[in-house]
Amino acid sequence: MNSEKLRVGIIGANVNYGWGPRAHLPALKGLPDVDLVAVCTAHEETAKESAEKYDVPKAFHDHKEMLGQSDIDAVGVIVRVPLHHRLTMDALEAGKHVYTEWPLGANLAEAEEMAELARRMQVHTMVGLQARCSPALLQLRELVEDGYFGEVLSCHMTIFGSGVLSRPAGRTWQRDVTLGANTFTISFGHGIDALCMCLGEFKEVSAVISTQVPQWLEIDTNQMVDVTSPDNILLSGVLESGAVVSAHVSSVPWHGGGFRLDVFGRDATAVLEAEGGAQISSVSLKVGKGDDSGLADYPISAHHSWVPDSLGSGPPYNVGQMWSRFARAVQRNESPEPDFDLAVKRHRLIDAIQRASDTGQRQTL
Repeated sequence: MNSEKLRVGIIGANVNYGWGPRAHLPALKGLPDVDLVAVCTAHEETAKESAEKYDVPKAFHDHKEMLGQSDIDAVGVIVRVPLHHRLTMDALEAGKHVYTEWPLGANLAEAEEMAELARRMQVHTMVGLQARCSPALLQLRELVEDGYFGEVLSCHMTIFGSGVLSRPAGRTWQRDVTLGANTFTISFGHGIDALCMCLGEFKEVSAVISTQVPQWLEIDTNQMVDVTSPDNILLSGVLESGAVVSAHVSSVPWHGGGFRLDVFGRDATAVLEAEGGAQISSVSLKVGKGDDSGLADYPISAHHSWVPDSLGSGPPYNVGQMWSRFARAVQRNESPEPDFDLAVKRHRLIDAIQRASDTGQRQTL
């Protein structure tokens, strides 16, 4: 790097929709250790609109032209999952450090290819599993590692999000399971990664994965479309530590219950809750020791937050934490967490859970 700040270009910066303007662009503009120097969208007009709104000096509608800029250190690939592979591979081949949203690829093979190229190019990578930068989850991991709970015996996770009966035509592409963006890969993927971060990896898994709503209504065309993407995932498993795990992640028609993780140890219990997914919402942490009268709010250590308070507690916050961590890793030439290799591990877990459901047999990892 030729600058004290990480100089970033974002692919997927259309100000009118998407995760880029909802989280990444406001996060990047609020960070003191990152300089957003370029945006790229598929069309010249939207690229210019984004650059003007976020006061970014360069706008591109050809990502390869942007990748050729020597004053860009790192690239964010913040687009629909089916485009992750091609755009990420192009960015890696250009020698850029790369942050790609989760899921890394539409499937395990794509993820493995991206991770292998990143190692060969010797660049730093990060995947958007941003629950790993949630202060409450970082606090839970610290407590577990410090032995606060004693032996962790069991845990239970639920994530219930609303909205599977109808969608506009622009979002019904997610009905196709082969495109890699659905309740299993996204909601479940983020949630189970948060669980693994705090409590450790799985040793074995059993599962039932189903599509309870096999058709969606396209609200703007008034047509019913067939759905192959799963909307319910029930998991039981055993962690490497020996703790037993149950989880139910679902897209439900109305009034979802958000995220909840219950952790039970020999010495203490913890409950974490969020209105939405743990990766995008502010998470609360309540803890109780065995001789306490009940659970109480647990204070989150200041060292788990390293971005300005001005980012607020919504979607930009955890994303800002991720980009700040990424910038620090690049500056220090350290491997950031979570990188593409971690993403491959998570893709492999998802594949094992799918096999468990398909075969009805427990899978060993």
